[in-house]
Amino acid sequence: MSIYRDQYGFVDPRRADPFGVVGIGGPMSVERLLHAYRKGIFPWSGEPVRWYSPDPRAIFWRIHLPRKLGKMVRRGKFSVSFDQAFEDVMIGCREAHRDDGVWITDEFIAGYRRLHEAGHAHSVEVWQQPEHGVGEPELVGGLYGVQLRGLFAGESMFFRATNASKVAFAALIWQLGLVGTVLLDCQVPTEHTARLGAVLVHRRDYLQLLDRAIQVPTLYDGERWPLAGAPGLAQVAEKYSLPILER
Repeated sequence: MSIYRDQYGFVDPRRADPFGVVGIGGPMSVERLLHAYRKGIFPWSGEPVRWYSPDPRAIFWRIHLPRKLGKMVRRGKFSVSFDQAFEDVMIGCREAHRDDGVWITDEFIAGYRRLHEAGHAHSVEVWQQPEHGVGEPELVGGLYGVQLRGLFAGESMFFRATNASKVAFAALIWQLGLVGTVLLDCQVPTEHTARLGAVLVHRRDYLQLLDRAIQVPTLYDGERWPLAGAPGLAQVAEKYSLPILER
């Protein structure tokens, strides 16, 4: 018996195979990527790309941030920006995760760059000031993901300096609170995301949360985020709760 696929070639996530695969191959166009995220699907692994909707799903709810975040920023001489080096952040993530297999292929970078240009993919950049203040700041950490109304789907992060990824994540939380995000998806669990507060939910519950989240209007929907990065970063609470799970 044939399995129904939608106009973009995806199986209904509720009918995913045991590994959560709902599609294989196909273009990474802006329209297809947005359709996938609306349906709880994301691309992962390349050549050909495979599209997933895993069960269980990892999301952030009560987020754990370092108590001494302000000191980390000052001691590390970090500064933060948004959407200023999107492709460089993707390349940094690819280099950082080579041991896991190169799934951020050139096709991924091109697809998400187009999504970024359309205002739906964003990056957080962490810069470190050079010794003695001489020279240009260096990109030492960052992350990127997809914003779709009240959903933010985190894709990957990297660091080249101690605490840079924690600063990037804290800046993301500050920004998501500012724009009104209600659901922060991290897709699959890792030890690192678990330490930051990620939890597992059943796919059916995630899809219900997603349906609610994409009905929530947010600031800068379909636009680049403002340049200045998290001026209130040191004041982000140690534990931050996303509101959708408390309604």
